[in-house]
Amino acid sequence: MPASVSDPRPAPPGVVDAVRADIVHGVLQPGTRITEAALAERYGVSRVPVREALRGLEAEGFVESRPNVGSRVADIPVDEADDLFAVREALEISTARRAASRARARFSGADADDGGEWLRLRRELERVLDEGDAAVEVDELDRLVDLNERFHIGVAELSRSSTLATLLRQLSRKIEWLYALDEFSRGKRLWPDHRVILAAVDAGDPDRAGELMGRHVRESRVGYLSRTAPAEVVAELRAAPPAVVAVRSRAETDGGDAS
Repeated sequence: MPASVSDPRPAPPGVVDAVRADIVHGVLQPGTRITEAALAERYGVSRVPVREALRGLEAEGFVESRPNVGSRVADIPVDEADDLFAVREALEISTARRAASRARARFSGADADDGGEWLRLRRELERVLDEGDAAVEVDELDRLVDLNERFHIGVAELSRSSTLATLLRQLSRKIEWLYALDEFSRGKRLWPDHRVILAAVDAGDPDRAGELMGRHVRESRVGYLSRTAPAEVVAELRAAPPAVVAVRSRAETDGGDAS
């Protein structure tokens, strides 16, 4: 049955995440009719949190609901792929620049009293990189999908912009869904970029961090489109510089924590 609009309560995160993950990973294929009863049985919950989850996923574009028809898994937005990657490129340049600016502020003592947040996030990023290096070493490339997302979200959290981090999470889910149609593994070619990007962040160099992140995301964009777009479009994209953001935010200039 269609999602109710009369109940404003959000669904428990676990239910939303579980349904979304099944959609992104192809367990629930595009066009599949989904019912509250079937999903409630699958996830071992009542129909109420499922109804709320479907409403939230409809807002995110993963589910379509129609009165008197019901809910179905939406089609993968292949026609929006380049736009999604372009938005991600600009977004991640901003998070990398802000994170590097925050590192620079720490050097100067302007951002020293953060309750240990920086060190906690930085240690987590180091663990992610170590796990990724180990996965590459033994060719367990499936592990890189989750580790890649954790790295990029981690840099966004270092930027101390809750808005950018939230936007990136939402965007990453859509891009992951695009890869469900991709028969090629994204592989290990771009994994080493992450240590270089993080080194630029640690050095407090916003320009280099932003440029490296932009080129890294651009390569992902080119890699995906090379299998879906005309060759001339891919060549033009590869030749263009990343969309480096020219306007400096307050966080870049004074270490502020605007979100």
